[in-house]
Amino acid sequence: MDQLMNVTVRRVRERSLNLGRAVGLGAVLLALSGAALPLPHMTQQGLTATQLPAVEGPDPIDFAVVVDLSKSLSEQDLAREVEAAALLSQGEISERSRAAVIGFGSSEKAGQSAVREVCGLTVSDAAGRQKLSDCVQQLGNRDQKRIGPGTDFPAAVRQAVNRLTKEGKPGIPKVVFLLTDGKLDVGDSPAYGADRTSRQTNAAGQLTDELARAREESVQIWPLGFGNQIDRGALTAMADGGYRGGCANLPGATPKMRVVDNSEQIDKALQETFAAARCAQVAEGTRGKPPGDLSVTIPPIATDGSLTVSKHDPKVSVTYYDPSGKKVPTSGSADGSSFEVSGQDGPVEALRVKNPLPGKWRVRVEAPEGHRGQDVAVRAIWQGNLRSAITLDPSSPRAGEQAVVEMRMQTRRGVVITDQNLLKGIQVGVKVTGQGFAPLAAALKDDGSKPDAKAGDARYTGTLDIPKGATGSLALTGEMTAPGVTGDHRPYYTELSSGKTPITAGLNVERSTVYPGGTLEGSLDVTNNDTVAHTLTLGLADQPPGSQLKVSPVKVRAEPGSSHHTFTVSVGAGIALGELAGTVVLTDGDDRRRVLDTTSLDALVEAEPTWWDRCWGAALGALALLLVAAAVLEIRRRDRERRRDLTGVRLELRRDGRSLDTLTVRSGQSSGHQFRFAVERASGAAPKLMRVTGSGEVHRLSRNAAGVISVRTQRGRERLLAEGELVELDDGLELLVHDNRRTPAAGTPGTGRTSRGPFGPRRPGRAGGPRTGDSHGASPDGSRGDHQGSAAGSGPTRPYDGNF
Repeated sequence: MDQLMNVTVRRVRERSLNLGRAVGLGAVLLALSGAALPLPHMTQQGLTATQLPAVEGPDPIDFAVVVDLSKSLSEQDLAREVEAAALLSQGEISERSRAAVIGFGSSEKAGQSAVREVCGLTVSDAAGRQKLSDCVQQLGNRDQKRIGPGTDFPAAVRQAVNRLTKEGKPGIPKVVFLLTDGKLDVGDSPAYGADRTSRQTNAAGQLTDELARAREESVQIWPLGFGNQIDRGALTAMADGGYRGGCANLPGATPKMRVVDNSEQIDKALQETFAAARCAQVAEGTRGKPPGDLSVTIPPIATDGSLTVSKHDPKVSVTYYDPSGKKVPTSGSADGSSFEVSGQDGPVEALRVKNPLPGKWRVRVEAPEGHRGQDVAVRAIWQGNLRSAITLDPSSPRAGEQAVVEMRMQTRRGVVITDQNLLKGIQVGVKVTGQGFAPLAAALKDDGSKPDAKAGDARYTGTLDIPKGATGSLALTGEMTAPGVTGDHRPYYTELSSGKTPITAGLNVERSTVYPGGTLEGSLDVTNNDTVAHTLTLGLADQPPGSQLKVSPVKVRAEPGSSHHTFTVSVGAGIALGELAGTVVLTDGDDRRRVLDTTSLDALVEAEPTWWDRCWGAALGALALLLVAAAVLEIRRRDRERRRDLTGVRLELRRDGRSLDTLTVRSGQSSGHQFRFAVERASGAAPKLMRVTGSGEVHRLSRNAAGVISVRTQRGRERLLAEGELVELDDGLELLVHDNRRTPAAGTPGTGRTSRGPFGPRRPGRAGGPRTGDSHGASPDGSRGDHQGSAAGSGPTRPYDGNF
């Protein structure tokens, strides 16, 4: 999900850059290239296969929050009730809704009233929400002179129903949310009878009457109780006794009672109840003490929402950051969204957002010293008010004919909804009205059964039987219900065909991927049964703001008979990435602009591949070849180094056939494939071999690439050495080189085998000196070598036989 969110934020932000420019014209025009379909403000007779814009935003509701002020509530319970009431009045997502706040107790003596209306029915716009934030705080001031300590449910319900019905508007849902910690208690209220028993009985009867009136006036009752003194039966009777119709045909949208353990839980429970009543959803965020960062996630399907912050302390200040990390204003518009903050000086603050960016919102809370002791909680209440893009096949059906209806859904930003997880539990249908028949409805499915082409692609399809008595135009309205999802009720108009039509046509745009600034290809097959040519017009509808779609050609000449044509749809360079919204519409200009066919643009807009995207395979292949070549070269280099390495070669200093000293080349001593050495002649001591690292006249030992060793003496003579060959130095000294790479072969003397060393065949007749024990000597630079040697006459010797 996090990945999905990150991608959607980028796509929606790209769309929002063009939203401001396009909303004025693009929301009204159907954006044809060179020609326009009939515009929504024209007469219905001129409307053919177009969709009228609806009022944007969630449907409004009128609601009353009714709060128990009886003496059984502690001051903390009362404070939490006040904050819960503020949550509803501040968190409402429609600026056209209206809210009232009413406290209730009982009337037991003169001067007391069972109800106290602290907020009259107030429009929930920016000014109204601030007014509600102020007046709801009056609930915390219980005045026993004005309101009694009991619990008068009939009076509370009566006041709320009166307020919602007398000042209500036709077609606007009316809802009562009632908070209480107890049960009916009017034993000390003389208005209900002469004694406690009769008063309780009479009040219960009046409550039944008030609930019946609520049902008759279509007022829903949603009771919420808290604590262990709740009369669950009475709360259930309230929910069942009022109006049973909900905002949608969903189980969660029907009024029901709810009970929580204590007042600490009522803010969350009441907000969830409120969301269920108005077909919205609540996203639970994080909580923590200020200063700190809180967060809450808004899904891609949301088109309207409010971020509510339960601060408890008005001294807590709040800053809001959208999912891209940008600080949003407290009022006004930015990046295609509009913002409005209220309640900043109250215990509950809310940021209402229209067209919110989906993803994780960050809420920064700060507070001065002494005001940081309470947890602050953030939630989001949201709703997806989706647009329906409808296509009808045939586009202009005849009365009595069966047509196929397909509907896709998109947000106001033009984001096509394709993720079925966002549409879980959705019910989709279409309502059809027109002349000559009663309104009818058809269910649409996305289950892969005919006529639906593919399950799970978020294209809802069904069949529609056009009534035989239908005449004139048809109006099709998409209907969708799901938790948190509603439709925008835009009608789709088309005209019925009468008799045989001269032109039949079929549009086709194959599923494809397109880059910003690119084109889609489509085809058109036409059969003209007329005797003259017809001029057909291609146009576009339901395109998202800022998409800059253009169709070419706009005009197609259809000669009598069958013909095939192609067209292209170009995509603007600034279009946002994601599923492309839009519908291609074909009309017959010579037949009252009758719609011949429509088809949805089925394309995915992706970023144009970079050089790396296009060539990464070849680049990686070339890199792999280079790495292989480099590895081969490195192996060869190391092999050459190994063949030329002198490590392990042993030098033997001899005179008159006797061994005087030995020196072995150790690892790292053959710099530049050379080993520099000299003969040390100390007074009174036998000559010794020593390694030399500095400059001066030295002997040099090296090996060529073929592995053959050569020696350059101080006199400058260099020679390749054959196996067992002695090198004359001076003063009768000789050098014999023993190579550790020598490989024995058959015929070595004394074993019936011959020997082949690294220098070639050993020359016969060459005598070797005796082998001696190893000793270690020092080089002039202080380094130690593998030094072996003995002074002349130091012990018995044996001829050198080439074995070492």
